[in-house]
Amino acid sequence: MISEDRARVIARMDQAVALLAGRMDTRLIPEVGMNIVYALPDARDRDDVAGVLGRIVRLGDAVHPVGEIVFGASDHVARIVLTAMRFDPRIRSAANIRFSDAILLEMENLMFEICSFDRAKEPPGVQTMDWGVASCCRDGVPDVIYDRGATGKEPMIRVLGEDPVAVAQNILKLSSRISYAQS
Repeated sequence: MISEDRARVIARMDQAVALLAGRMDTRLIPEVGMNIVYALPDARDRDDVAGVLGRIVRLGDAVHPVGEIVFGASDHVARIVLTAMRFDPRIRSAANIRFSDAILLEMENLMFEICSFDRAKEPPGVQTMDWGVASCCRDGVPDVIYDRGATGKEPMIRVLGEDPVAVAQNILKLSSRISYAQS
């Protein structure tokens, strides 16, 4: 049963990554790269979360997954999902995309539920994603969680959902509507 669950997660991730690679605007990829992840239903740590090894990057005008989809490939985005799952176990997928006010405005126009956190208010001794995501999920897990960055930390938008194809489809909705003249 466990190997069947893992195979289903990988297959769904393959679909999502193919959608992103085929149709996403490369300008949504952050400088640090992008990842999309999908957790097993009973995920406890990053080894229970599949992601793209080496992330998804911009290669010329193409969206390029660097490596294969494997469990344990992501730490940062995996922690987002693991934290969100504590509040709603159905939310098992997330991806990070580039932040801009124009992108955020378009997400509002798409009627996504959006929450943010301020890295400057992070208590000492906690990891940013654990604290930031938890602070946004107390009244339910939003579709989008963002922050405006900090010294040495790129501002970031995170898109959450029940599975990676749904997350990819939301990113593609945004990709087809965003006007970069506003960026």
